[in-house]
Amino acid sequence: MKQAPVHLVNLIEPIVEGLGYECVGIDYHPHPKHGLLRIYIDSPDGILVDDCSKVSHQISGVLDVEDPIPDNYQLEVSSPGTERPFFHVHQFEQFIGSTVLVNVYHAIAGRKKITGVIEKVVDDIITLREAGQIFEVPFDAMSKARLVPDYLIEKGGRHGK
Repeated sequence: MKQAPVHLVNLIEPIVEGLGYECVGIDYHPHPKHGLLRIYIDSPDGILVDDCSKVSHQISGVLDVEDPIPDNYQLEVSSPGTERPFFHVHQFEQFIGSTVLVNVYHAIAGRKKITGVIEKVVDDIITLREAGQIFEVPFDAMSKARLVPDYLIEKGGRHGK
């Protein structure tokens, strides 16, 4: 799963957790002029705009002092939302029984996108069931994974085909 470089994760996660939030994950898309650093936060009570602002203010100050990113970038702090991204194996364990959309680097059974229900997680293998077919997907084979909200499932959206 693609995640921000380790030095950014090691700098940002303790700040987020120190403020009392869960650091769901960090996306970093470098670009000389239009880079993006997006930090997903969560809490048992949910996330409000004030929470994002508080975390953004703290992280911005540390990033200004530490200067870990040489190019220009935009900082975004967000809740994971209904289409929650996954960054770690344990996040799949938390959502067993839920539907996810998984993109893989190399096709598995001829598929690069799989939308399926999380059946189980053993070590780093996530077992997904889609329309009676079982896919065993190694976590390291995933380029991206997101929760599929119930309202999209009911409408027939987010096919992995």
